[in-house]
Amino acid sequence: MIPSSLSARSSASFGCGLCLLVALAGAAQAQTPTVPAADKPISAIDWLSDTLDAPRAPVATVPQPSDIAENALPEDVSVAPLDTPGPDAAGLLPSAVTGLPRDLWGASTATDLARRITTISARPDLLPASRRLLNTLVLAELNPPLQSQADGRLFLARIDALLSQGLLDEADALMELAGLSSPAIFRRAFDTKLLLGTEDEACARLTHTPGLSPTLQARIFCLARGGDWGAAALTLETGEALGLIRKDQGTLLARFLDPELFEGEPPLAIPDHPTPLTFRLMEAIGEPLATSSLPLAFAQSDLRATTGWKARATAAERLARVGALSPNRWLGIWSEHLPAASGGIWDRIEALQRFETALSTNDPGAVSHALPPAWSAMRVSGLQPVFAELFAARLALLPLNGEAADIAFEVALLSPDYEEIATKWAPALTRNQAFLKGIALGDLPTQRPSTDMARAIASGFRGTGVPVRLTSLVSEKRLGEAILRAIEVLEGGAAGDLDELSDALQFFRAVGLEATARRAALDLMLLERRG
Repeated sequence: MIPSSLSARSSASFGCGLCLLVALAGAAQAQTPTVPAADKPISAIDWLSDTLDAPRAPVATVPQPSDIAENALPEDVSVAPLDTPGPDAAGLLPSAVTGLPRDLWGASTATDLARRITTISARPDLLPASRRLLNTLVLAELNPPLQSQADGRLFLARIDALLSQGLLDEADALMELAGLSSPAIFRRAFDTKLLLGTEDEACARLTHTPGLSPTLQARIFCLARGGDWGAAALTLETGEALGLIRKDQGTLLARFLDPELFEGEPPLAIPDHPTPLTFRLMEAIGEPLATSSLPLAFAQSDLRATTGWKARATAAERLARVGALSPNRWLGIWSEHLPAASGGIWDRIEALQRFETALSTNDPGAVSHALPPAWSAMRVSGLQPVFAELFAARLALLPLNGEAADIAFEVALLSPDYEEIATKWAPALTRNQAFLKGIALGDLPTQRPSTDMARAIASGFRGTGVPVRLTSLVSEKRLGEAILRAIEVLEGGAAGDLDELSDALQFFRAVGLEATARRAALDLMLLERRG
């Protein structure tokens, strides 16, 4: 129960709250329809808030007498909005941008596609090339598969893939495009906005969308955000009295509604698996949770200007590593101040800042001195591709020698400009570097590679046609699913199955994904850490 002083202050407000909650309590005990486990939409997101009540079975009604003959049969009638595309058709990247055909999903089932997307996105160590291709597929504007489901499971898998990688802005935009009237979509949109700090938009949508029945926790939060603190307090008190709110949730909500009543009280226990709603409530009562051990999406909350610099820099490192933060924004955060201490992330920031200062002078000697420690710091943090995107072009213009030249060549090959820079690269190359240049240009040297992985890459580049393991998917007009399967095969190759590695590269080249094949091969040859 919340303190009496809190409930007394709200007694004049929300007068129908008790009646409403009694109705909710009765409804909560109603039988709810169950969905077979095999038919439920697939999700890898286990930290979403319980924003909406579960759908309840309609109340049975007693048939009334009528003039219709007893043997009359009603027609089967289905009702659906006209000209309303399902969410599976929503996308942020048109075909003109991705180069993918609109009918890429073809004859695949939404269930199979959703399962593959969920499996791939759940991996924490995807190669950068795999991640880029997956996200292109997830964000692409494509026709729904021929065998689609009304529950939008493919769309939900796409959203969950973005959320699991911390791509909140993209997920938010995609859900806005598809519409938030579906409870499953709204649940994700609500939590996304909580983590982005735009929860007032979510609360407004919750209030003005018929058919969305918020849970008491979400109702209380939104009432308070809307300024109706009295109604929020009464809803909390009544919900606790009816046993609809757990004790720990009630305590947290009570402190959120009136923190002054709890001054001097010990801090609340840190929740084991906080939802975004719990996360924001803890923050609001002055007991913020560290995001370093939370799912990646929570790190977006640490990017706000009100957060301490170390927390912002750590979050930027986590997010930039998986492409959920632009390189320029990462650099901006890491350049805000001089390091306040030494060790850990401070040493990485110092190495980057010293390199950037040296590069600004265009002095090859200064750059040669600052580049090795900076590149070592990038290896430690897994930020080599991010660093490469920012600095490869400028490094390629400097006359570097020795170790600095070798690093500059690696930086170039991990950048989006890998082919252009490799074409113009002037310094002499070792045998291994010549092989890397051959990958970048799609034209491998004739001599036998020196390592097993290099030989597997060469086999993939020299093979022709679609490999046998992927032929059936392509022949059955399931090209998009074949691409997802090829990503899985590529990741198996990266983990050590060299036959799979060769097949994945050969497939990408055979279906026109040449850049993916080249960049994946370069990732494998150059990155010591992945993800």
